[in-house]
Parts: sequence; C-alpha cells; structure tokens
Amino acid sequence: MASATSKKSKNCDHIIKLIDVWKTYTMGTVQVHALRGISLDVKQGEFVSIMGPSGSGKSTAVNMIGCLDIPSQGKIFLCGQDISELHESDLAQIRGKTIGFVFQKFNLINTLTALQNVMLPMVFQGYEADERRKKAQELLELVELGDRIHHRPNELSGGQQQRIAIARALANDPEVILADEPTGNLDSKTGTVVLQFLKKLNSQGKTIIMVTHDEVLARFAQRTVFLRDGVVVPSIKVSNEVLKNETPENKTKKEILSQGSQPTAHHAYHHAHNHVHKEQKNKGTNREIINKEIKSKEMRRSAHEKK
Repeated sequence: MASATSKKSKNCDHIIKLIDVWKTYTMGTVQVHALRGISLDVKQGEFVSIMGPSGSGKSTAVNMIGCLDIPSQGKIFLCGQDISELHESDLAQIRGKTIGFVFQKFNLINTLTALQNVMLPMVFQGYEADERRKKAQELLELVELGDRIHHRPNELSGGQQQRIAIARALANDPEVILADEPTGNLDSKTGTVVLQFLKKLNSQGKTIIMVTHDEVLARFAQRTVFLRDGVVVPSIKVSNEVLKNETPENKTKKEILSQGSQPTAHHAYHHAHNHVHKEQKNKGTNREIINKEIKSKEMRRSAHEKK
C-alpha cells in the first residue's frame, strides 16, 4: 500500500476526485453494492450536497471521501494524492489534519464541557494547552456560543450542540467539512440556522460536502449530486417523499450502510452486521427479502435476454 504525506493541500483546484469507485459489503452469501462505479469532482471552495433515498450510498461515499474507509475498486484523490490504498494509520493522519466531520447525532462527549469538546481534536495534533484553549474559545465565539463554553451537552439545545460540533470540526483548520445529515435531529428552524453557519464557512473558503434527504436544505449548496442504488444519476427534481423512501430492501440496506453516527466505517459495518443478524434470528425476513429481490431481478433479466 501507499504511504501518506503530511503536506496540506492549499491552492488545489479539484480538491476531491472519485474515479469509478465501487464499495461492496459481503453479508454471508449476499453482496451489497453500496457504490457502483461513481465518479465525482469537487473543486476547492465548493459547497456540494449529496442527495438520495435511504440506502443509495450517500453516507458510504462520504466515508470514502473522509478517509474512514477505502473503496473495493476505483480511485479517490484528495488534492492530487491517491488515498485509495493507504494504511489506516496514514488515513488517520490525513483525516485529522484535512477533514472536519459534522454528524447527525452530534457525537459530543457528555462529560466534557463545550470548550473541552472543541479542544479534544487539537490534543491529538499536538497543540499546547494554552493554544488549545484560546483557539477553542475563538471557535465557540465564531458559532455564537462564547457564553456557553462551560456548559455540558445535556445543558444545551440540539441546535447549540450541533454548533459545538461545527466548532469542533474546525479545530484543526481542515480544508474540507463533511456534514452527514447535520440537521437530521433538529427542527426546521434550528436546522436552517445550522445551515447558515455552514454557508458562512463556505463563503470563507471551506469546501463543504453535505449529505441530506431534504431538497429545501440542499438549496443552500452550490450544486447537488443525486445518488440512487449506488450510482450518480442526472439532476432531476424529486420530492421529499421519494427521498425518504423506506421499502423493505432500502431499510435493510440502510442498516448495513448507515455509518454517520459511528467513529469509523469499519465499526459501523460490524455494528450493522450484528443488528441485521439479530433481526434475522428473531424474524428471519431481512435476508429473504434481499434474496427474493436478487432472484426476481435475475429472472427479469433472463426473460428480457430471451426476448
């Protein structure tokens, strides 16, 4: 495998480039193709939203871009550097310096104050204590929470917690912010406030990639990439009802592919595997649904070929 470089990529035109990227998970005898040969270019300073129904591969794509996982096939470049086959330690190094994450469930540590939560990523990057505190205070003031620095997450509203998460994502001055359903646990008014902060960061030069199922929120972005069944499809107008589509197949895929609240894609995969295994033991339905769907598709394909 290749090795990582520590050089930060300033002044790069296409900061993210995916070329024919596939990601396949094997669940017993079933293969789930989360991504099916997607290609994507993101310019430095762009605000791009990724939309699609549950199980379409949105979060998987973000995990690939965020150095949380590697593709089964294809190439991913982060400002010219091929990160497709890096060791986990090298990916972690790039991730810590280049990528900031904003999750749907905030992922704050409840025993730490807002200030301490924002300081935490800087500990792993070797910042001195005084520098960590000063920068964390500045970031909390940036998201208009300078008067809440000593509050713990359970003392704050959902919108305030997500703003702390945004401040934490900025702790190491990343070039890219990845936001996976950042307003999913917020009401529409609070979600709009959070999106306005992301828009402000974008106006200051940050590259932002946001996963959302909400076409209204997607309009905050400069452009939208639509995924369905693991592939990029042409831009089309879709309703929120379609984006929230929860067929049995999509629900099962969502359990396997949903990774936004987990620390790594690897952990998320095994978490989903255990959950699906429990569901199969109790009901014996999930895999039957997938197998029937695969068999049905094969029969339709065979009938079509005979014609």
